[in-house]
Amino acid sequence: MEDFVYLDTSLERWTDIHAHHKEEARQRALSLIAAGTTTDTGCIVTNTTAVRKVRFKGAQYQAYRFIYCALKDVIPSFEEVIRHRCHNRRCINPAHLDIGSRADNKRDDWDYWANGVDFDYL
Repeated sequence: MEDFVYLDTSLERWTDIHAHHKEEARQRALSLIAAGTTTDTGCIVTNTTAVRKVRFKGAQYQAYRFIYCALKDVIPSFEEVIRHRCHNRRCINPAHLDIGSRADNKRDDWDYWANGVDFDYL
């Protein structure tokens, strides 16, 4: 009997995108960044009041997750989160984004609450 391997839908979708639609995803990510507005802290924000959503190949993604994964060639699992080093959830600047676990994200929150953001490290 073969071992059962579970692929969450996030892995399946990103595997397909990277295998068949990589350049199209990359161009879409770059167009989202170009449409954003750069703040004095270096964040590139969307013109929405909440996190921007993006539809691509029949699925909806948070814009920052889509941009990070498309430009960095990352295939994230459901358990991995895209962390905002600037702590601005509307930011889509790839230089301000990093991948990590939920625990990493929570540690980032604690550090931010204790010390604030040091933009020199971004």
